Amino acid sequence: MNDFQIKAVAWAVAAVTVVSIVACGVFLFSQAKKKLKVSLDVASNSTGHVWDEDLQELNNPMPRWWMGLFVLTLLFAVGYLTWYPGLVVVDGSSKWTSKDEYTRERAAVEAKAAPLFAEFAQLSLEDMAKHPKAVDMGQRIFLNNCAQCHGSDGRGSKGFPNLTDSDWLYGGEPETIRVSIEQGRNGAMPSMAAAVGSSEDQRAVAQYVLSLSGRDNDSLRAQLGRAKFKEICAACHGADGKGNPALGAPNLTDRVWLYGGSEKVILETIRNGRENHMPSHANLLTPEQIRVVASYVWRFSHQE
Repeated sequence: MNDFQIKAVAWAVAAVTVVSIVACGVFLFSQAKKKLKVSLDVASNSTGHVWDEDLQELNNPMPRWWMGLFVLTLLFAVGYLTWYPGLVVVDGSSKWTSKDEYTRERAAVEAKAAPLFAEFAQLSLEDMAKHPKAVDMGQRIFLNNCAQCHGSDGRGSKGFPNLTDSDWLYGGEPETIRVSIEQGRNGAMPSMAAAVGSSEDQRAVAQYVLSLSGRDNDSLRAQLGRAKFKEICAACHGADGKGNPALGAPNLTDRVWLYGGSEKVILETIRNGRENHMPSHANLLTPEQIRVVASYVWRFSHQE
């Protein structure tokens, strides 16, 4: 019913709300006919406050229509809090919740959209990637839900994978992509500084990693780092450094780098680790939408 983790906070918010409404009502009632006890000029009903030479403040109560508007706002507040769960700690008489409202609206949208996806139901993801209408629909879904991280062209950015090349952390098969979208991915590399050793040992491993992809490196340090790599890093990245899709461990032998391939960045990764999270889209997209956008993503790296 509410997002407060501590019940006392929810009750405090409810109490402040009720007290505020009651206090406003008491104040309005007390001021409805009240005049100042002292008037400097009884005959003119003036308080004696004058601005711009002739603008006087008269000792009159507030206009009835104005007071009526304030009273209406209080009545509206009471009615609203009775009908809706505005007090947080109690359900409104309507039993309305934003979750139920969302569920109803989503069900209506899905029912309306179902016929649009029906013609793709029997198509494989590869065949959908060649279907013009499916491609158009996949593009719109991608732009609304995926482009914020991967870019409108799918080329990603630092920390967000490029979807247009053939380098995939978990595999680039259509079904694997569908699972990634539906279930999300959690990629984590722990800090390896303690396991690798001194700063010189860390530099040696970084140089060896650079050598795996043919980048410029200090060959002497790379040789020294080879044994450490095979002892510590090969468990995830493989003895040959080609990675492991089952773990999401990247291939270190190509020139595709998620965070950059300089010695400085590699040392940051060794010392601090990396943690990436792609959220599950199962609650955002229907299974049919996920299939369509998965085929569109697969198409990025398989366009002729």
